[in-house]
Amino acid sequence: MKKLGLATALLLAMTGAQAYQFEVQGQSEFIDNTANNNDFSGAIQGTYYFKNVDSTKGPLAEAAFLNQASNVSLAYSYGELQEDGERDVVHAYGAKAEAYVPTKFVPAYASASYNHTIVDNKTGSADDNGDRYALELGALVAPNFLVAVGYTSVADQASLDAFNIVANGVAKAGLESATIADDQDAITARTKYVGAIDGTNMAIGFETGLVYGESTAYNLKTDLYLTPALSVGASYMESSYNNSPDKAWGANVNYFITPAVSVGASYVNANFEAAQAGEEDATVLDTQTVGLNAKFRF
Repeated sequence: MKKLGLATALLLAMTGAQAYQFEVQGQSEFIDNTANNNDFSGAIQGTYYFKNVDSTKGPLAEAAFLNQASNVSLAYSYGELQEDGERDVVHAYGAKAEAYVPTKFVPAYASASYNHTIVDNKTGSADDNGDRYALELGALVAPNFLVAVGYTSVADQASLDAFNIVANGVAKAGLESATIADDQDAITARTKYVGAIDGTNMAIGFETGLVYGESTAYNLKTDLYLTPALSVGASYMESSYNNSPDKAWGANVNYFITPAVSVGASYVNANFEAAQAGEEDATVLDTQTVGLNAKFRF
């Protein structure tokens, strides 16, 4: 009977769960650039929500945001990269906490994260490593509309944000790290909104972001939820960082097979126009990534 009960619980989680408290997501990317076309990366993130997340309020992909669900997360990313004869194995580890706090005025938001990166050089050069700490404060100034500002301290440019890799891919995470560069301190700002489209079963989401470090970068992202389970999206990021690549655009599609299981695919094209940047002889590392991802909730 115990085995039957466990099997039944697992079947419900896989097919029709309408509330969840844990989420595990993973992704992998194939990386093709002008220096090498055999690179790849993979990442995994696990999240625990302090209260059950109701997945019936709108798009399944945004259930935690719509529920203002406080949580803690761990993330890990692994990548193999080769450039100019150097081959690196890059590990990034992260821990993060997010909190939504009701107030008399509007719900307040706060997040704090720590990431550590290890760059293991396989061709004889020195290894590298770095840490980053980030803090964000904000508020939901209107229903499902978050505005937040933050501070990021990067002790070493080798430090990547593992959560950014999971959410947006390795190319954009690398561009964000290059934007902060050796400045060590950066100011960030972002907005996020998710809302229903009146008279339909659809919804739309918008995100904007700004990173002000040694250089400045901005990013834009939008997702159209054709149904609560199916979405298509597009994104664009550009930095004043004067090297390659300095801009990236992407597209993605995600589908929840059940309320507890989703799969998706993404494409990112990151490039650099040397003539416009005044770097005629620069190494141009135009990069394309193709990624697959999956989520499991229980």
